[in-house]
Amino acid sequence: MKTLTRLAICIAIMIQGHAYSQSGSMVEIRGGEFIPLYGTKTEVPVGDFLMDVYPVTNAEFLEFVEQNPRWRKSQVKQLFADENYLRSWKNDLAFGSEDLPNSPVTNVSWFAAKNYCECQGKRLPTVDEWEYVAMANETSPDARSEKSYNQYILSWYETPTTFKNTVGNTFKNYWGVYDLHGLVWEWTSDFNSVMIGGESRQDSTGDNNLFCGAAAVGATDLMNYAAFMRYAFRGSVKARYAVKNLGFRCVRDIEKTNL
Repeated sequence: MKTLTRLAICIAIMIQGHAYSQSGSMVEIRGGEFIPLYGTKTEVPVGDFLMDVYPVTNAEFLEFVEQNPRWRKSQVKQLFADENYLRSWKNDLAFGSEDLPNSPVTNVSWFAAKNYCECQGKRLPTVDEWEYVAMANETSPDARSEKSYNQYILSWYETPTTFKNTVGNTFKNYWGVYDLHGLVWEWTSDFNSVMIGGESRQDSTGDNNLFCGAAAVGATDLMNYAAFMRYAFRGSVKARYAVKNLGFRCVRDIEKTNL
């Protein structure tokens, strides 16, 4: 009898997990060239890739920590996550009473997000990949010149606790991707490369005044300011930080076949 009861519980959990799981839902992004919203004035190439339709949810991350104990909140090493890691969760295997299973997981460090994606056979998107997809609205792959699109992003910046909403809460963009704006900030693989890296871009100054908002003074329009806010946020965090409104999604490279 106990065996049947355990089996029933496992089946119920599997059904619930399947209902909330979006991990298999990806769309193809056709690459191209674009001038990023911040960091360079030259076109940057972006290849074809697949992107998750939704951010990773609490239910999906719970399944991950069940299978990977080292990422449970009581076991994670301080080197890889600060004290805010999964802060709202009740314990290792239960998220908080206010955390919905299909809300985006937040308070997750870059290290944890990166390993999650790797365990799915995926990776975190680069800044350029994320920005390339995020410049689309419902009908255009590049809506940056449209006032309504820009205002939507800025109005979200002023709205608190959107991270408690469920995934799919915002518009479906040109590529078929939801929630790039209006739900949570999202980790990228090279999240602070533009502000402090100075690698291949024309951001060679590495001016620490950027962190204090000096660059925002030079913004000439709404989109520039919205872009600065994103890049400034990325440049202000470290890989072990866990932030209450910072989540993530994964991407996957498209394998090229020789015909």
